[in-house]
Amino acid sequence: MRRSIIACLLVLLAAQPAAAADPELEPGRLVRLPDGRKLNFRCTGSGAPTVVLEGGYGANSLAWEPVRRLVQGKLRVCSYDRAGYGFSTPGPLPRDGASIARDLDRGLRAARIGGPFILVGHSAGALYVRSFYARRPRDVAGMVLVDPSVEYQDRRFAAAFGPGAGGLQPLRDRAARCLGAAETRLLPSTEPSLERCTPKPNANLSEAVNAARLAASLEPGTWLTQVSELETLLTSTSDQIAAGPQSYGALPLIVLTADGTYAAAPEPARAALGTLWYGLHRELARRSSAGESRLVAGSSHLMTRDKPAVIADAILEIAAKTKSAKVN
Repeated sequence: MRRSIIACLLVLLAAQPAAAADPELEPGRLVRLPDGRKLNFRCTGSGAPTVVLEGGYGANSLAWEPVRRLVQGKLRVCSYDRAGYGFSTPGPLPRDGASIARDLDRGLRAARIGGPFILVGHSAGALYVRSFYARRPRDVAGMVLVDPSVEYQDRRFAAAFGPGAGGLQPLRDRAARCLGAAETRLLPSTEPSLERCTPKPNANLSEAVNAARLAASLEPGTWLTQVSELETLLTSTSDQIAAGPQSYGALPLIVLTADGTYAAAPEPARAALGTLWYGLHRELARRSSAGESRLVAGSSHLMTRDKPAVIADAILEIAAKTKSAKVN
């Protein structure tokens, strides 16, 4: 499915050639998958292992820019747009962990980006890099999981706080409303339930970038992708993780937990939610005998924005451990 956003971008680029330097207006490197679809990679730097960055729900490759800039001077680092995001072609449904990991695998091969890899996943992206690990464990040198989603986390939250706690239904319902409105060409809209489907102009961004962001939000494919990811994250994606490796051996692994993920929750639930969240991450770190769990102070769930240096330091620490293991 060809997305009209590309046509919009071409018009914008032709009208405002100076804006072409903005990465939001041009792809990095588009590679072709076996079925003809394209994935967009943004790779910079040099040195091994290669760092592969996987974004969370709704995030494209540019969400990693603060981290990538800190790492590229020492390692080769690649972010990419999942199918249906940014400049990558939408993919067939469902958009679950197995599909996303398969796309990444084939995309890396098509781009001739070889391992070993340090996999870095934020939020939902942590489940996706773990799915990739299940496909190519011998090519993975280490992992950094950033405030990660955990398989079946809704069950753990519901057991502690009651039905619906920790679930994704509100996010899924919102994405479904946006999808319906996009399909019927009702966006942009001032209706309260649809107003957030389209981004407001950002004074810090160029007119061309704001227009490109708006164009992407009007595409049904954008919302179809997001609805499918949300519908599968705690169902089939979690099933796939549960059926995969339960131990990562001695794989270098760092799990970073934001201390402010539940900062907006009222007390006394706030402290209990944070304790459960950190506990799930400590359990995840124990999947590796070399795993470590760390609480990151002063960060919201959007750690890629709030604390990029902490993530970059963890990546470089994992890289140092892989190099030390080779020497020994």
